[in-house]
Amino acid sequence: MIPRHEQPTPGKAALLGGRISGEVPELRTARLLLRAPRIEDFATYADILCGPRAAHVGGPLSRPDAWADFTNYVAGWMLHGHGSWTITDTRGRDVIGFVMVGLEPGDHEPELGYLMTEAAEGNGYAFEAATEARTFALSTLRLPSLVSYIAPGNTRSIALAEKLGAVRDGAAEAAIDHDILVYRHVPDRRITQ
Repeated sequence: MIPRHEQPTPGKAALLGGRISGEVPELRTARLLLRAPRIEDFATYADILCGPRAAHVGGPLSRPDAWADFTNYVAGWMLHGHGSWTITDTRGRDVIGFVMVGLEPGDHEPELGYLMTEAAEGNGYAFEAATEARTFALSTLRLPSLVSYIAPGNTRSIALAEKLGAVRDGAAEAAIDHDILVYRHVPDRRITQ
């Protein structure tokens, strides 16, 4: 049974939630739609963060901890003006992952992060979605900085950050009290396709 907090609230509350979600900018690429997260997207988010593949992002997490992470990024839109997007195919049907520009407790600056379903990996979707989110954060929002925090053994995320044109920032790494790599996204850096 789905816990009550993971279910949509009907009636006027749903209408209000829809209006608030409508303020999250939609981003499109040739193959993807990045849209506001919906409560029903949490099941996919939890599948990613509660499974063994989440080892590179501090997991696997418990379902309540995954919920806290999910709601942190969703709330970011209201609190910081940036947050997470659900990544779907262009029809908006199949959830294939999440990309976020957000702040978690302990972050020193806004982070560009990405989580993909196992089925979506290896298709270039993470690069496509992260490119759109990165461009939006640095160009439209004009954030003063944007980094990706990556576990040292997460070779796929390191390769993606480098493909996005991010460069490793040793000074930022030294300022953090745990073993993490910091890749800095620079606004005028060219993105390689």
